[in-house]
Amino acid sequence: ASCWMSTRRTYRSSPDFFIAICIERSPELVVALLATLKAGGAYVPLDGAYPDERLSYLLEDSAPVVALTLAEFGAVIAPLCERLGIARIDVRDDAALWEHAESTNPSPEAVGLTARNLAYVIYTSGSTGTPKGAMNEHRAVNNRLLWMQREFRLGAADVVLQKTPATFDISAWEIFCPLISGSKRGVARA
Repeated sequence: ASCWMSTRRTYRSSPDFFIAICIERSPELVVALLATLKAGGAYVPLDGAYPDERLSYLLEDSAPVVALTLAEFGAVIAPLCERLGIARIDVRDDAALWEHAESTNPSPEAVGLTARNLAYVIYTSGSTGTPKGAMNEHRAVNNRLLWMQREFRLGAADVVLQKTPATFDISAWEIFCPLISGSKRGVARA
């Protein structure tokens, strides 16, 4: 499917559709990120504590095909999604939607995914004006993960602390490195 991009962005064809994700650091966050990437989408992380004006701008600018949330952020995100015509799924409460979905792991080729497709878009703070979406491709994320693994040689006895919110670039290493290294993932709570 093609994604709809706002006039502020250059149109990119499938599989670079955007999925907004507003989920705290949790196993559900990791599952939502992986599901997005494996489907060929790029995730747009949102912080439910952002002011409504910022969340509204990020949703309008990125034009995601769906927003994945948890109940604790649903009340914040739901009215914005409704106003903008964006579908919203609560990954816990709406789990019946994919209860009978196929459980096989799709290959990148099956969804048309290449190393040059987008992995995620993280918005700048906007401190110098309007927030801008910094787009990162799979190849850049892979290069960083492989470099970090060579540098730190993580294994099953190691724990990587995810202290960074998903709205910051470094979170990709904290989230995905344990998955490629077999190490454990620890989560810092606020």
